[in-house]
Amino acid sequence: MRIISLNANGIRSAATKGVFDWLRTQNADVVCLQETKAQEDQLTDPMFRPDGHHCFYRDASSKKGYSGVAIYAKREPDQVLTELGWDAFDQEGRYIEARFGNLSVVSLYVPSGSSGDERQQFKFKVMEWLTPIFDQWLKSGRDYVICGDWNIVHTKNDIKNWSSNQKNSGCLPEERAWLDMLFQQRGWVDSFRALKPDAVEYTWWSNRGQARANNVGWRIDYQVATPSLRDRMSGCSIYRDQRFSDHAPYTVDYAD
Repeated sequence: MRIISLNANGIRSAATKGVFDWLRTQNADVVCLQETKAQEDQLTDPMFRPDGHHCFYRDASSKKGYSGVAIYAKREPDQVLTELGWDAFDQEGRYIEARFGNLSVVSLYVPSGSSGDERQQFKFKVMEWLTPIFDQWLKSGRDYVICGDWNIVHTKNDIKNWSSNQKNSGCLPEERAWLDMLFQQRGWVDSFRALKPDAVEYTWWSNRGQARANNVGWRIDYQVATPSLRDRMSGCSIYRDQRFSDHAPYTVDYAD
């Protein structure tokens, strides 16, 4: 089973840069997109319903052209969920879950706090609110893969400029401690670190300066899985050869 996650930073923009042509060559079973930045009625072109895939969108209802997540699946899901129960979060279009038997694949877009303190405080509230939800998922007995842009680096190997970003959103000690708690205490598995414990690779680069050319990046895009899936992770890759957005697609293969 192959799962791909990508923050598209505008699905229509990514389409003009060839993302659908690339996806067609990847043979993915599930594709999770974040930051689609579109309402579904704006995506009438057949390209937004790739051949052979069942396509599901959760748009932002609080602000058009903002946020938004999607899932494309080869196999038709048994169920698709788009709300977690908090309007302030749900209306920003940050969660969609597809269920296939005992497997749930989630496309999740954790808020950024980089625009100012108000959004950073919202991000902290989201983190606190998600924790018991993640706990419930762990206890459910289901297999979960939570794909998406988490907007947080975890360790020094996940960011180029570690020291200078300690006071910046996405690298704050409180944010990284939350990931410590999820990975080390709760047992959630960061697929990239499970497969590449010491690798230094990034999934996002600022559009400022020559960040991408100089590989001044952050690893903030994850596939986080229940412990039951750890031994089924067989390979992962971050694709940088083409630029579809300021993020790179992150692919994980799971043994059936």
